[in-house]
Amino acid sequence: MCEKEDVLILAIESSCDETAAAVVRNGREVKSNIISSQIALHTLYGGVVPEIASRKHIEKINQVIESALLEAEVTLEDIDAVGVTYGPGLVGALLVGVAEAKAIAYGAKKPLIGVHHIEGHIAANFIEHPKLEPPFFCLVVSGGHTHLVRVKDYGQFDIIGRTRDDAAGEAFDKVARAIGLGYPGGPKIDKVAKEGNPKAITFPNAHVADAPYDFSFSGVKSAVLNYINGCQMKEEEYSQADVAASFQKAVTDALVERAMHAVEEYHVKQFAIAGGVASNSALRLAMKEACDKKGVEFYYPSPVYCTDNAAMIGAAAYYEYINGTRHGWDLNAVPNLKLGER
Repeated sequence: MCEKEDVLILAIESSCDETAAAVVRNGREVKSNIISSQIALHTLYGGVVPEIASRKHIEKINQVIESALLEAEVTLEDIDAVGVTYGPGLVGALLVGVAEAKAIAYGAKKPLIGVHHIEGHIAANFIEHPKLEPPFFCLVVSGGHTHLVRVKDYGQFDIIGRTRDDAAGEAFDKVARAIGLGYPGGPKIDKVAKEGNPKAITFPNAHVADAPYDFSFSGVKSAVLNYINGCQMKEEEYSQADVAASFQKAVTDALVERAMHAVEEYHVKQFAIAGGVASNSALRLAMKEACDKKGVEFYYPSPVYCTDNAAMIGAAAYYEYINGTRHGWDLNAVPNLKLGER
């Protein structure tokens, strides 16, 4: 490890529809975290439009980087390395961040560190939990991913479970659209579900044969659509809040069940959640209760660090930096990058 007393990372994140930059010290202290969100723009289309996202990143990226440096009260001379998300994500969006990071690193003569987006989500837990260190387990739940990850060490991961079809966040978005809530689905279902009865409708919890830790959410999504279609064919009204609450319970039950199975089999002492869906209040509560029952320490990031942000990329980049990771000027966007790949 080439560790020094203080390491400042300038981090850039542009994998989807947030243009973000941050300055992070020693992987744990956020000096600045600037996020330019495109949610209002993509809401008009009911979801993220990749071409529009890429154009907006180009428009905003210089501004967010300047703001991040200004808020942190540092210059590029003070920065030790530049970290950037290079996958997975939307290829056009990723390319904007990667090109920017390479230009800055080259011009400022600083090391370049490519960061896996999911590694960033996991590292978000380091920001507010100074005592959390590997090994631990992490459930990464977002719009594009549902992974049950064994974090063996900083930058070392085993994926023991993953979704076979829809990610949990993707299912939230599709169900929200079906019941008339619109985009983004996760926060809207979370809010409406508080007014509903989670036991009103029984939706399925699919299991994958010979893969006890894998997830499948296309079935529960289809079950919701079938329920709504059935009500409409019979000209019966249904409760939007009950559907939202029952669907949310089905997804939460599936996530907690797999997580607790891993806790028992792997004798886990520390468990974390990460990703956009990790800000869901029902999931947080259910996971905390389950961990408490088993005497497991439970960690989760604040909502601002659950959704895409650059602070989490800075945290991950720091540990890659002290472990000697460096990328060359041929670093490229890898939209389907697998966790653990270099």
